[in-house]
Amino acid sequence: MSDASHKLDKTLVLVGLMGCGKSSVGRRLAARLGVGFVDTDDEIVLSAGMSIPEIFDRLGERAFRDGEVKVISRLLAGPPGIMATGGGAFISPLVRAEVERAAISVWLRADIETLWERVKDKPGRPLLAGDDARIVLERLMKERYPVYAAADIVVDTHAENTHEVVVNDILQGVARFVAQQKENK
Repeated sequence: MSDASHKLDKTLVLVGLMGCGKSSVGRRLAARLGVGFVDTDDEIVLSAGMSIPEIFDRLGERAFRDGEVKVISRLLAGPPGIMATGGGAFISPLVRAEVERAAISVWLRADIETLWERVKDKPGRPLLAGDDARIVLERLMKERYPVYAAADIVVDTHAENTHEVVVNDILQGVARFVAQQKENK
């Protein structure tokens, strides 16, 4: 697929667990396609006027998730681009329905070793704020991977993949998905 000839008709929504590369890959993908990039966690922080850990501490996870749904719905109403969602966003049936209606979902799937290496020393992840962070990450994988599997496109990412490899894999997946959608019409 030629990047210059590819016109993004729908937002590409990147989903997956923390550490899979949604933000870092998303920025590169947006630059390659010449479209905007947004990280929903950043937008939630702007809207709430406090950090994600502060939202969790002061208002609770439920309030964070409610804000997440509102932010994602608002962003999907805008022009097509690349959207990186928080790890729990796609778990919400409301978010999945909005994404299915207005976007193309891309699951960046990673194994536990890759995820753990990427997140173990990074602060600011409320769900991992405890002594058993790796166990929590493994539990989240078991709970969320079956839901992420509903994404339109699945792209595997691991420590040996460069960002460019993942971007290319996404673009190839999108091309296949769009072609299949045209065939089914």
